[in-house]
Amino acid sequence: MSFASAAAEPSTSLFQIVSEQSSSNTSRNGIVAIFAAMIAVVAAGTFSSSGGRVTLDTLASQSVPIDIALSNGKPTVVEFYADWCEGCKSMVPDVAALETDFEGNLNFVMLNVDNSRWIPELDKYDVDGIPHFEFLDERGNDVGRAIGKQPRSVLQANMAALARHDVPLPYADAVGETSSIDPGSSLSTERVSDPLAHSSVPVRQRPQ
Repeated sequence: MSFASAAAEPSTSLFQIVSEQSSSNTSRNGIVAIFAAMIAVVAAGTFSSSGGRVTLDTLASQSVPIDIALSNGKPTVVEFYADWCEGCKSMVPDVAALETDFEGNLNFVMLNVDNSRWIPELDKYDVDGIPHFEFLDERGNDVGRAIGKQPRSVLQANMAALARHDVPLPYADAVGETSSIDPGSSLSTERVSDPLAHSSVPVRQRPQ
């Protein structure tokens, strides 16, 4: 072996090492980029078009007033919720996405159960656990409900049928895990004593 050949070998090995490291870094960067993209797609469902995170307050601010919803000739989805309701909060991304999917075809109404203004509606629709979704046809008639935490597929199927005016709904009486309205709260007391209330029975959690 000549001196020139021997001298060339270390250089060749160094080139191979550098190339392998560069390839490894490229692969790692590619994997990181893929994971970042996946995270971005998942996170996109929880952010509004204005760039802020979607919350119950966001949905409430976009809600159609119930008097308008009951008079504009469109079917309506009414959600009874509370800021402290973990099930309500966990469903925000799904509800937000579905509101986008059915925008223009359905009214979406949000009613906070801690607001005594909605006592007549709480009694009319027998709301004793939340989240509680009522599905109303274009004439305001009650055609189904979904009580408690629901998979997105259940809400989507009901909303699709409602938008097509196709009743009965596929999941017209779905029941899941609920958060009960505290029977000892001032709101519950008002519901019992309010002259517009349809029931004198204290609020209780719906049996599972």
